[in-house]
Amino acid sequence: MTTNSSTSSAHAASVYAQTHIEHAPPVKLVRLLYQGAIRFIDSAAECEPGAHGSKFDYWLGRADEIVLELRISIEPSHAPELAANLRDLYLFVELALARARKERSAEPLPGARAVLTRLLEAWTSIDTTGV
Repeated sequence: MTTNSSTSSAHAASVYAQTHIEHAPPVKLVRLLYQGAIRFIDSAAECEPGAHGSKFDYWLGRADEIVLELRISIEPSHAPELAANLRDLYLFVELALARARKERSAEPLPGARAVLTRLLEAWTSIDTTGV
């Protein structure tokens, strides 16, 4: 009976999280994406890149998917220079992740994480109380 109850609780939490994300304002979604990418980079950094069965590539791939999504969703028509700068930052992060994967090293990850952390700080400073 405990398994059924915990399964039901897990399902309810999953449904709540899904609904919470689907109805979140765009600024909050962007913040969640940054938080996820940072979390995945941290998870990759905790792995031994060359170890058999390491999830290093998996976590890098998850972070890279988010950064790619952020980059391709840039709308340059409102602020072309800002959009170009943001695109360059995302490309920097993508290249760092690719380098980490190619070199089987966590060495490039702090730079990528630092860029995403700064961007998250900027997005966090945006007031969404009226949204």
